[in-house]
Amino acid sequence: MKKIYLHLFSLSVLLMGTTACSLNELPTDGLQDNQVTSTVQGLTAATAGNYSFALKQQFIRNLYYMNELPGDNVSLSGTTTDALFYSYTYGHLPNQLNSYEIWQECYRIIAGANRLIPKIDENASEEFSQLKGENIFLRAWAHLILVDLFAKPYTLQGVNPGTELGIPVVLSYNPDEKPARNTLQETYNAIVADLLKSADLMGSDKSSVYASKEVAWALLSRVYLYMGQNDKAIEYADKVINSDRYELDNADNYKKYFTIQPENNPETIFAIKFAQKNDLGYGSIGSMYNADGGYGELYASVQYMKLLNKHPEDLRHSFVAVQYKAGTTDTLKRNGDPKIFVFKFSNQGATSSMSSPAIIRLAEVYLNRAEANAKLGKNTEALADVNTIRSRAAIPASALYTTGDLKGQPSVLDAVLEERQLELSFEGFRPRDLFRNNRTLVREYPGFHPLTDGTKQIIQPTNPRIIHLIPEQEIILNPNLKPNL
Repeated sequence: MKKIYLHLFSLSVLLMGTTACSLNELPTDGLQDNQVTSTVQGLTAATAGNYSFALKQQFIRNLYYMNELPGDNVSLSGTTTDALFYSYTYGHLPNQLNSYEIWQECYRIIAGANRLIPKIDENASEEFSQLKGENIFLRAWAHLILVDLFAKPYTLQGVNPGTELGIPVVLSYNPDEKPARNTLQETYNAIVADLLKSADLMGSDKSSVYASKEVAWALLSRVYLYMGQNDKAIEYADKVINSDRYELDNADNYKKYFTIQPENNPETIFAIKFAQKNDLGYGSIGSMYNADGGYGELYASVQYMKLLNKHPEDLRHSFVAVQYKAGTTDTLKRNGDPKIFVFKFSNQGATSSMSSPAIIRLAEVYLNRAEANAKLGKNTEALADVNTIRSRAAIPASALYTTGDLKGQPSVLDAVLEERQLELSFEGFRPRDLFRNNRTLVREYPGFHPLTDGTKQIIQPTNPRIIHLIPEQEIILNPNLKPNL
């Protein structure tokens, strides 16, 4: 990409030891490029530097807010100077700060990976092969984040992936390059190729805070689902599930899932590990979702709570909490919005602002497979996976689905999508789940969203504002970039 981000990455400052580095510290004993790339220690440190970009507020906070807030799980209780306001209201701006930040941080990850990948001899040893695979995975993941945020869904009605614009695919390090946007098809093909290559190179020995073969397979199940290649989505979901490397948490652990260190959670496939020294405080994901050490201005929506409250025994109540006036059963409100705090990004190590967000977990892989099977007409298989997730959440057997009793759902796919909403709430899936399935988003609850139909806001999947605008700062520097109008 452009010098605006590539010049910030240098192998000579990435020898930070074999553990993940702090974003606020630089080493004092840097090595030359050839010394870094010729040893496992040097490559491990440089690769840790690429992972560390994900610890930055400009990346991790924006990743979750920009993906989740356009959905119907969340209510914003008023105006805010935070750029998340524009993601929530669909009032995107050409100079929107969160769009600019995540664009830059993703291309920093890509640049870092591109500096290392050609320098690693994958045949030198298993360690070299693993590290090359991890960098190829990180490059694919960063491209996927960008195409999800800045390009239309691959399966959106009326979209031709062969001509629709994706994002610039950058597969080599060239600070002076000013790449144009690739097509949607070219973008996804590059992501798939990188994930397949990374899976071939990596093993299964590393913990869930690093990429591994199974991590690449799990992300492939998501990517193929997004591309409408349902057979492939099932194939790679099967690989993960049948690897026996992961298992769904039991009920007791599940209620504490998001407070547990990711390496200690058998359901977590890939997570961004935050240690206490990396705590972002008011800049953390959880800071807007609860007022204990945060702002507490984003709430679980009334619409989402109605869905959750269908089954009071549902263990997913553990991740939200209605706020009451002291000594009463009256719900606290702000600007008319019920205060229902969300705790999926809080309380790791008993610190309210701490979490190690799970990027991929086993429950999603089951639901990827369920959705793909539903679209192929394999209803029994789809419902079996949905019921697995519902049973783990303590939904009673009488409320489980059968092909002859969908409990009022219009179709098996509707049952799958509702379960995705319940299980993956606040994790950044809901808007994309709707729009890539050509579903309308309807917000019929209090919140600071503009009403488009009297008492509710309706967003059609064909609305051009379902994607963010390419940052104008980038277009100024790179005239080959076409904007999202």
